[in-house]
Amino acid sequence: MAEIDTAKLLEEFSHLPRFPDGRINYAGSARAAVLTCHVKCADEILMLKRSDFVGNNKGAWTIISGYIDEPKPLRQKVLEELAEETGITESGMVSLKLCQPYAREYAEPAKTLVICPALAEFDCKPEIKLNWEHTEYKWMQIEEVKGNEALARHYKSLLRVL
Repeated sequence: MAEIDTAKLLEEFSHLPRFPDGRINYAGSARAAVLTCHVKCADEILMLKRSDFVGNNKGAWTIISGYIDEPKPLRQKVLEELAEETGITESGMVSLKLCQPYAREYAEPAKTLVICPALAEFDCKPEIKLNWEHTEYKWMQIEEVKGNEALARHYKSLLRVL
């Protein structure tokens, strides 16, 4: 699959304000570019429970995600988010699949996300060290994710990368 050109992806957001370090500030924007990363081992997916310290989806089960707010290679951004949120490194990673972006509208908060999904596959479950964004984690069978109404959006994203 062709590499996703993050600089081109971010052209749409060139009018938005910047943080002092140059990253895009999506606050107040009706659209944002994000990556989502499913972590898979055998037939299980890593799910993370959001803490009360995050801006949205507090207490919800979710996957690794982060704003694409600077034009760095998507692979690098995925590896950074994996390490930041879970302490996961490339050690033991069998593959990292990056898929083409797609847009998805959300009601709460009202925003359209341009999502770049990724799938990090491991031959054995990596050690997890959560940061402040999550309070707990669990490994779920793919079929369990499919059958859980609260996780439906993650399952749809997962189908794109499997």
